[in-house]
Amino acid sequence: MSTMSIVVFDDNKPRRELLQLLINSTEGMECKGAFEDCRDVLKHLVDIMPDVVLMDIDMPHVNGIEGLKIIRKQFPQMRVLMQTVFEDEEKIFDAICAGADGYVLKKTAPDKLLDAIRDVHAGGAPMTPIVAKQVLQLLNNKHHKTLKNSFDLTSREQEILKLLVQGLSYKMIAAQCNISYPTVNSHISHIYEKLHVSSAVEAVTKAMNEGFV
Repeated sequence: MSTMSIVVFDDNKPRRELLQLLINSTEGMECKGAFEDCRDVLKHLVDIMPDVVLMDIDMPHVNGIEGLKIIRKQFPQMRVLMQTVFEDEEKIFDAICAGADGYVLKKTAPDKLLDAIRDVHAGGAPMTPIVAKQVLQLLNNKHHKTLKNSFDLTSREQEILKLLVQGLSYKMIAAQCNISYPTVNSHISHIYEKLHVSSAVEAVTKAMNEGFV
């Protein structure tokens, strides 16, 4: 099994070092770089080309959401997992709309954080439960629209899209819907086609913006 390369952006030096230690002591993972902010984000990523970026939101100079936007323009397929101490609805929404692949709180237990990194790498969109709850609250606070006929999602596809918005991985969706992993992949491919998007992030963002989940 190849080693997953990870880059950390966090302005707190002790935490940055702890994250490096945690990642480097985990089988199948290696921290290839750790930086205090996103001022040179593209230079760092071009040099390293990591599998996953673990991105703090609140940093001086260039923060994580701005860094994420820069990454998305240059590396649209790079996997980015956001971290923050704040259960802030607006920042959660901004991060997701900027293209975050997942969103976890800093107080997340180390084993759960490692699971979230693995999940993002595998194509999932992990969110800690409290963040998922905030996202659903955002949805509930929006004016819901009737699903447009032009999208023509089946009831199963709508169900799977809602689970994606909640932050469930493909594996978790398969278990919850009692279907196989390849079947989940097939449904999600159809969802992408109908919504005219190319990733889970875009699908979740469109679902939230359109208010149809």
